[in-house]
Order: sequence, then structure tokens, then C-alpha cells
Amino acid sequence: MLLNNVCLVLVFLFVTGFNSPTQPERENAPIKWMISQNSSLSVNGSTNVNKFSCVIPAYDRIDTLTVGSKKDHGVTLSGNIGLNISSFDCHNSGMTKQLRKTLNEKQFPLLHIRFLSLNKLPVLTAQPEGITGMVIIEIAGVSKHFEIKYQIDRDNQKTIHLVGSRVIDFSDFNLVPPRKLGGMIKTKDELSVEFHMNMKAI
Repeated sequence: MLLNNVCLVLVFLFVTGFNSPTQPERENAPIKWMISQNSSLSVNGSTNVNKFSCVIPAYDRIDTLTVGSKKDHGVTLSGNIGLNISSFDCHNSGMTKQLRKTLNEKQFPLLHIRFLSLNKLPVLTAQPEGITGMVIIEIAGVSKHFEIKYQIDRDNQKTIHLVGSRVIDFSDFNLVPPRKLGGMIKTKDELSVEFHMNMKAI
């Protein structure tokens, strides 16, 4: 009788020990990336006279993105970043002032980007990989869904570089492009937005 009980215990340990229910949980555990303060955003556009580039050279917050893989729902990428409109520098005081005014800095001091998903889980090697993802961009209180094209890689210091780009229009957010000199210099509606986030896995 004792021998039979010992055998049953060994069989139970064999079945449960080598098929641990926590293994799938570890495999599907979310990955967290902390955004460093040397991340940046640039906005490039043009007028009827010349081109311009406005930048937020450094991200002044510490935020986290979370990557999660689900069998039936693709890859989730969740998290938010808020960029100070007052940090925009167009390398021209007049253009900087006009852009901040156009983006309604006083009423809406932050430009928000909310991350939603990726089309696949990135490999994270030194070779840049092209992926796409969905985000919500909020400017001057108006939110729009956009698909973003990314380049992502990880360098020798284990820093993850995520570079996203998208063409948007002022009119997407019910904004009128800036004008100068009594309307003689007109900014075109289209803008090219690019953000470069440097992150560490935590």
C-alpha cells in the first residue's frame, strides 16, 4: 500500500513539475521600456518662401511603454508621452512664436502621443528593423488615430532606439497654419513629424 502511494506521488510530481502552469505566464509577461530624457521630437514643414524645422530637443519626463503579446490580438504597445509646446524651437524667434501660438500653447500646453499597438513583436538587434503601429496624437485638444512607421534597434549599451515618422496636416487638428508679414508668408498645411525615443528595458 505504501509503495503504491509513493508511486502515485511520483507520477503527480512528474506531471505537474514538468508542465508548470507559470511557464506560459512568463513567456507572455509584458515587457517594459523606460523612456530616457534624451529623447526628442522634430516637426518639418515649408512655407511659400522656404522650409523650416522645429524641434523639442529633449524629453523632460520619465515615462514607460509596455509591450504585450497576445495570441488573438497582435502586439499591444501602451503608454503615453506628453511634450511641452513651450519647448519647441524653430531656430527663428518669429517662427517659434507663431508655431506655439498656432498650437494654442496657453490653453493646451502639451502635445500628447498615446501608443496603442505594433504589427509585430520587434527582434531588437543592432540592425534597424521596420515595423508599424497605431497611435493617437492629440494637439490643441483634438485627437486623431494614425498609423506610424517605425525603425527600431538596440545598440551595444542595450539602449533601444525607436524612431517613428508620420505626415500630418494642421487641418487634421482644426488648426490654421501660421502666417507672417501680414499673410505674405504662408505655411503649408502639411507637416512631417518624427520622434526619436531612447529607452531601456526594465
